[in-house]
Amino acid sequence: MNGRTRIVCGLLVAVIICGFGVAKGAGFSWADKEGEYLDLLFGGRKVTRYMYAYDTSSEQRVFETYKVLHHVFDEEGKNLLTNGPDGEGPYSKGTKFPHHRGIFIGWNRLECGGQSYDTWHMSRGVAQVHQKFVEKKTDGHKASSTALIHWKSGESGEGKVMVEEKRCTTVYRPSGETILLLDFETELKAVAGEVYLNGDPEHAGFQYRPHNDVAAGGADVKAKYLFHKDGIDPKKDKDMPWVGMEYGLNGKRYSVQHINHPSNPKGTIYSAYRDYGRFGAFFKHTIKAGQTLKLRYRIWVGQGEMPKRAELARRYASFIAE
Repeated sequence: MNGRTRIVCGLLVAVIICGFGVAKGAGFSWADKEGEYLDLLFGGRKVTRYMYAYDTSSEQRVFETYKVLHHVFDEEGKNLLTNGPDGEGPYSKGTKFPHHRGIFIGWNRLECGGQSYDTWHMSRGVAQVHQKFVEKKTDGHKASSTALIHWKSGESGEGKVMVEEKRCTTVYRPSGETILLLDFETELKAVAGEVYLNGDPEHAGFQYRPHNDVAAGGADVKAKYLFHKDGIDPKKDKDMPWVGMEYGLNGKRYSVQHINHPSNPKGTIYSAYRDYGRFGAFFKHTIKAGQTLKLRYRIWVGQGEMPKRAELARRYASFIAE
């Protein structure tokens, strides 16, 4: 083999390696727009975006930044599959549900110190305020970040801290139709006295909200749900292991599985019937002063129609076995 042949072969090998996504720069990486958001990338493709800004410079910026959330990108890393602060509701065009944002958590009647606070709509100055990143790490299989978040009452300017949240999200290496496999693990500590997580399935719990185009679109893109067995009434049946949802966006189909770990509080009800796609797990629970509630969920997002129940059941079994 002469020198010219070796050069050509080397270039071909480099092209092939890059094409299969194992060249330098492949794998997980972080891109932090300091004070605004943290992107997680895989092979240069955006996978998630943690929105952590808190800006009190104007009413509009407070509205845009009063809660933290995780966005999900599509299979190309270009378009968001989840909703921001511009969501419409199911009742009539123009009905706003701006508090439904991406992957998020909150209770609309959180009770602390004899008063009730809305950590869902974030009314009366209530806010979830990112404090710092405790840890960010990646390896060849997964990436995880841990954030410290204060749930503030809105009193006296910045308000008192009612709940100190330590939130860890772990994203596993995507493959096949899987766009995102995310473990959501959080510790909610009552730091200002006893906290009662109170509300209703429509306005509380750990939720996923798809992009607003699902709400604004026609019947062909509206959300459809699948439960672990026939005959389920999501408004009555409790402690379901998982719920699946399928919706249309940008001319494609996407599926989401929301998995509830059995160690989470009992009495969980899934709000899983709105055709605009906001769905998730709700429960009521008291956190004693100084105590911590630990929660575990898994979100799977895939391209294409909803998998069969047997596959979703397999994913659930895999999660609880870990």
